[in-house]
Amino acid sequence: VNTSIQEADLLIALGMRFDDRVTGRLDKYAPLARKIHVEVDPSEINKNVRVDVALIGDVKQTLSVLVPKLEKTGQTKAWLDRIDGLRGRSAVIDIQSLPSSGKLYAAHVIHDLWRLTEGRALVVTDVGQHQMWEAQYYKHDYPRKLITSGGLGTMGFALPAAMGARFAHRKASEDIWVIAGDGGFQMTACELTTCAQEGIKVNIAIINNGYLGMVRQWQEFFYGGRYVATPLKSPDFVKLAEAHGLVGLRVTQREEVADAVARAKKEPGTVVIDFRVEQEDAVYPMVPSGADLGDMIRRPSMSPIVETGEDP
Repeated sequence: VNTSIQEADLLIALGMRFDDRVTGRLDKYAPLARKIHVEVDPSEINKNVRVDVALIGDVKQTLSVLVPKLEKTGQTKAWLDRIDGLRGRSAVIDIQSLPSSGKLYAAHVIHDLWRLTEGRALVVTDVGQHQMWEAQYYKHDYPRKLITSGGLGTMGFALPAAMGARFAHRKASEDIWVIAGDGGFQMTACELTTCAQEGIKVNIAIINNGYLGMVRQWQEFFYGGRYVATPLKSPDFVKLAEAHGLVGLRVTQREEVADAVARAKKEPGTVVIDFRVEQEDAVYPMVPSGADLGDMIRRPSMSPIVETGEDP
């Protein structure tokens, strides 16, 4: 995606705010592209990125007017082939088939969860590394199956949002999974009381690496591994669930994931699963602060978790 943006000759931005998490270095952002910005808030136009065409209005209403006017040119094959080529070199292979190294990685947990739910679960994420791993390893082939706070950065969002999703989907057959970090989960763990009292059925996967993971990754990459205020002491999440009269499980090996997910599906009430994953695993690729989108830090080829076609 980042490479495509940097090579594009036209960029259509629908309701986006061009924040620094998306653009990287502004003067190097989409340098070849003319830009069309559809945005409901006029103050966002040209605030960060200068655009060639600004369309002020609701995205849905604007597109309903524009789309009927479009004509197919038949000239997109080369561009689509280029996109497929980029995707092919970084496409995640089936990491489930790789031999177990005796360690549990967040990528394995989320990928296995996708396989075991057949990609049909409604997933609600919190904020941090797990949020990005979910985007990478839970393949969303069905619409309206992901709720996330996006760029708002709201730690603690996932559990209350999942509770709301359950009230919107009363049928217990609709699997709802919370994917949260150990830090974010603690922000609203008190809502386990509500889950128990109201008989709410959601399943909670805590990606527990013992850190405020995203900040820890920045400290590792850019501050020489000097970890300050990121190592995290958590309560025993299994006992916390049981204290609320709920089911709590702990998973430390890949081989245990399937049984835990099956147990969670079978239980009538909320289930909390404490996945004890590798502590210093990182999200890749990563664009450093102040760099352009094409200047990405990629997963080292000698990393214990092998995941791309380029890796040995």
